[in-house]
Amino acid sequence: MSEATQTEETKTIGQIVTEAFRELGTTLVAFVKAPKALWGVNIPYVIEGLVYFGILTILGKYCSENVGLSDLQAGWVYSVFTAGITFAMLFLGGVSDKIGVPRALALAFGMFVVGRGLIALSGTIPLGNGLGSPMFFTMIVGLVITLIAYGLYQPAAYAGVKRYTSPKTAAMGYAVVYGLMNLGAFFSGFVSPAIRHRFVDTFPPNGLNAVFWTYAALCVLALLLTLVILTRTTDAAAVERVRREAEEFAETANAAESKEHEAEEITAVKPQGSNLRFIVLASLAAVSIGAAVAAATGRLAIAPSITYVVAAVLVAFAVYEFLRVRPDHPFRDARFTFFIFILIPVQTLFAHNWLTLPYYLDRAFRGSVVSNYFEFFSNINPILIFILAPLVAGLTARANVYTMMIVGTLVMALPTFLLVIGPHLIPFLAYILLMSIGEAMWQPRFLQWVAEVAPPGKTGLYMGIGQFPWFLTKFVTGLYSGYFVATYIPKPETGLPTNTEVMWLIYGVIAMISPVALILARKWMMAGMKEKHEA
Repeated sequence: MSEATQTEETKTIGQIVTEAFRELGTTLVAFVKAPKALWGVNIPYVIEGLVYFGILTILGKYCSENVGLSDLQAGWVYSVFTAGITFAMLFLGGVSDKIGVPRALALAFGMFVVGRGLIALSGTIPLGNGLGSPMFFTMIVGLVITLIAYGLYQPAAYAGVKRYTSPKTAAMGYAVVYGLMNLGAFFSGFVSPAIRHRFVDTFPPNGLNAVFWTYAALCVLALLLTLVILTRTTDAAAVERVRREAEEFAETANAAESKEHEAEEITAVKPQGSNLRFIVLASLAAVSIGAAVAAATGRLAIAPSITYVVAAVLVAFAVYEFLRVRPDHPFRDARFTFFIFILIPVQTLFAHNWLTLPYYLDRAFRGSVVSNYFEFFSNINPILIFILAPLVAGLTARANVYTMMIVGTLVMALPTFLLVIGPHLIPFLAYILLMSIGEAMWQPRFLQWVAEVAPPGKTGLYMGIGQFPWFLTKFVTGLYSGYFVATYIPKPETGLPTNTEVMWLIYGVIAMISPVALILARKWMMAGMKEKHEA
């Protein structure tokens, strides 16, 4: 055992904490010393983090109180909007490669201004309210433009980090972006209530339209900063600086890199079969889903249960056929498929940060400081993650990845039962703190595990597919969250009693499925991991 290893093993908690805060300081220094072009990515990114999470926090309240939707319908709006962003990234991720990072970012912010301006406009002029009203459609058009813009913006921002950092500074560059996003989200908790309370008489019934106009104005500011900072000159200067740093770094890294490439196996891609059956089955599945919706709404004279069964069977056959002709697809790996999908239950707690928490804090704590400043209390998690992520990483650096996934998901899910006590501030704050610790334990390890189980030459494919369950989580959770809100935290004007204890009990049981399943499957999963390392 080397002296370095002994030192690493005998680090005290105090040393780890000191190193973690030193890392935070290094991140700040890296931000200041970064090329000017990278500032053009980072500064607007803080603003966008503030605006994006700020809107997510108040969108449900706006839909329910201003637009006149039911809580269930408001959940559907969330579902389509958040899942649509992930979907848009699949199609717009390559735009920045074609038109360049500066243009892509400027275009995205221009669309943000239009989209968020329409959201603000929807409640400013008298358009009537309710599902199907001009107000509703104006808001929806604004949200659609915004989700398209975000599908363009997020990949372009990360492409900018890659473009304006060298191999030596890339990791720090991505860490800065992640940290700035969380800081922006935290700041929204201060901006929104301050504006809302001040303009409640100008923009009745709750001042939310003033907040939306503020966010639209911040998007204008972000657009101007992007245009002023990310010029051709600063772009070229940053690229040249990165080129020089990369050359210097290559002198010391080439040897190690060449060895790494030599160790990689080139796996031959097996030929795929015909897609005709899949296309036919997928088309029939789409028709059956449409029939199920028509039957559920009374537009088709057939029992809805029959259409549900037919749709489920056709979807299952379509998926089977898709995988049958693709022997190398990640979903043919049973362990990988189990792992990424079994995390969906605990990931629902992420979605509830905007789907349920704002309603819970606003309604269950009605009349208290928590309700009056629900935006702040809804966005404590981001600043905790900003601080806790490096601390937890240092404390658990030597822990087994799969063990950390079990412990992390367990620590994240268990605190949900604290909310079963009822709407009290101390249990809520304890829930947020412990849930954030759990998130910091397992979320960074997720992609590490995916990379480790991926066969040689397929890491990128596995990484991409690994994000698919998050898309499903956002979409599916939004479909049912509105029902739970309406049932257990009804609007105060209805006069119906609240029963948040039952709601959080159900959510806690759902979240616990993930750690329990990971524990039960540990031997099977670890055996697969051992086989891959020995192969």
